[in-house]
Amino acid sequence: MTPPASPVTRRRIRGDGVDLAVYEQGDRSRPTVLLVHGYPDTHAVWDEVAERLSGRFHVVRYDVRGAGASSRPFGRKRYTFGYLMADLQAVMDATAPDRKVHLVGHDWGSIQAWEAACTMPDRFASFTSISGPCLDHVGHWMRRRLARPTPSNLRRAAGQAARSWYIYFFQTPLLPELMWRAGLSRPFARALELGEGVPPRPGHPAATMARDGASGVGLYRANMLRRLRGPLDRRTDVPVQVIVPTRDLFVSPHLVGGLAARVPNLSIRPVKAGHWVPRSHPDEVAGWITEHMTGARSGPLDATGPRAPRRAPLDVG
Repeated sequence: MTPPASPVTRRRIRGDGVDLAVYEQGDRSRPTVLLVHGYPDTHAVWDEVAERLSGRFHVVRYDVRGAGASSRPFGRKRYTFGYLMADLQAVMDATAPDRKVHLVGHDWGSIQAWEAACTMPDRFASFTSISGPCLDHVGHWMRRRLARPTPSNLRRAAGQAARSWYIYFFQTPLLPELMWRAGLSRPFARALELGEGVPPRPGHPAATMARDGASGVGLYRANMLRRLRGPLDRRTDVPVQVIVPTRDLFVSPHLVGGLAARVPNLSIRPVKAGHWVPRSHPDEVAGWITEHMTGARSGPLDATGPRAPRRAPLDVG
């Protein structure tokens, strides 16, 4: 039986030049799980999952820069990974300063969480990634397939390129912002309901979506093409769970191929769902996060010692 949800408290903390709206639930003495949202969402995309986790854990969420009730800096330079990592660190320092955090990310929240898990692994007890791959891994994945242009490799590379059409559109000056401000939020919400079975609920899609979408294109302009064209050699020893929605219209399930070589402690969970799986399958997502957290040790920041790796049950190549 799932324990009852805890009330939500909100406060503001200072990130790197921005004010961040932070939302907490649950007993602060219990293990902390940090849920990071993607684009063009806010913390509210996690509402159902947070409700299910808050009876057992200290649940932390925040609106990333450019979204929801947080500050909206102008210009692409303010959305680079360096600023995102500083914000993430500020949230952890304010909510769980003396212990490791269980990190969970969806979409762009997962993309930046990969950066965190690879650059400051000692800060995390576990990481669950959903529909947001490591950009460096994607860059290497594409290069390997193009270097061996078999029909299968070319088909998979082309499939991901087709899913990523919006990335290139977002590089266009002004047009994406104008479309969001002209009313793109309404058809977006309708497509979410019809395409993924995710009906609107209070907070999601957010009333601020037009501004969130316009500001958040900075994430794509500041980071995407640079990393995909010149991928770094990213690795992490953090225990990683990748939840793979097999009906994702934006992220190919095949992107997990080769990931085990860079993440020795890896498990993969496929689910027949679309991109917004935290909204469409909150019971399953909360259950898998709980299982992954329980299997990974959560302790003080100076905790050391090996963890037994878990074999990924699926690698789709």
